[in-house]
Amino acid sequence: MDKSKIMLVTGADGFIGSHLTEMLLEEGYKVRALSQYNSFNNWGWLEGINHPNLEVVTGDVRDPHYCKHISRDVDTIFHLAALIAIPYSYIAPDSYVDTNVKGTLNICQAAKENGVRRVLVTSTSEVYGTARYVPIDENHPKQPQSPYSATKIGADAMAMSFYNAFELPVVIVRPFNTYGPRQSARAIIPTIITQIANGTTEIKLGDLTPTRDFNFVKDTCRGFIKIADCNEAIGQEVNICSNYEISMRDTLNLIADIMGKDVKFIEDSQRLRPKNSEVFRLWGDNSKIKSLTGFEPEYDIRRGLEETIKWFTNDENLKKYKSNIYNV
Repeated sequence: MDKSKIMLVTGADGFIGSHLTEMLLEEGYKVRALSQYNSFNNWGWLEGINHPNLEVVTGDVRDPHYCKHISRDVDTIFHLAALIAIPYSYIAPDSYVDTNVKGTLNICQAAKENGVRRVLVTSTSEVYGTARYVPIDENHPKQPQSPYSATKIGADAMAMSFYNAFELPVVIVRPFNTYGPRQSARAIIPTIITQIANGTTEIKLGDLTPTRDFNFVKDTCRGFIKIADCNEAIGQEVNICSNYEISMRDTLNLIADIMGKDVKFIEDSQRLRPKNSEVFRLWGDNSKIKSLTGFEPEYDIRRGLEETIKWFTNDENLKKYKSNIYNV
């Protein structure tokens, strides 16, 4: 990537996007960070990040004209803007099509018209559904088990069509379950930490039998940057994962151990997915990203959780979360 040119990060106001923005700035890049427009002029997790190489813009990827406007003079687009909450996709699927599929179309069309050097489209391990075999490599079948995952499959396909039809230099970047500071409380790790930190001993969760391949957010962001610099990755789908799985129950027990608390699990029915929608096993194969870029995760699960717990248990951070309310 050319450090004299601009890196565009969509969804920069979100969890992974804000960390990626910070990492790009730390490495000397100029960043145009897209925060979703709102009348409060709130920049989400970009609030408080001040840097001479940071340009914050507000808008919406659902508008094709705006996408063309913000992608001018851009070297690389890191497209992370998306609706990601799986439970909300059950009750508002149309909004997921608009943001995830049409938003990706708008970014790809804008990149094509403006001659952008590289477009990284953010996928999700949810597109694989429950593992048919492990570890899950990039050839694993796609299984849309929620409206959210269906729109991400559609977004990936739309992006790849621009590579095949127009030779747009696209890479599909597929992070497995990322966690860390600033993550939404609807994800399991922040849900557990915030409940324990607020003194709860009976932790409300959904099904604890599924397994996940958890990745600390700094590792995920390093993976993005390495892929962006890899010409051989163009036109490919690339997992970012740890090649490791842990059950939700073992995750709860590990967090409780690190925090030094004795807690009990209570199943909350409203947190359960529909029967055929739950993804019961995710364990990613990271051999492709290793061979393409030399990427290796730097954080094991315990070290990553320790950093995450440290951030969430800071009073200023903890008060931003409503641990007593289940947010769809």
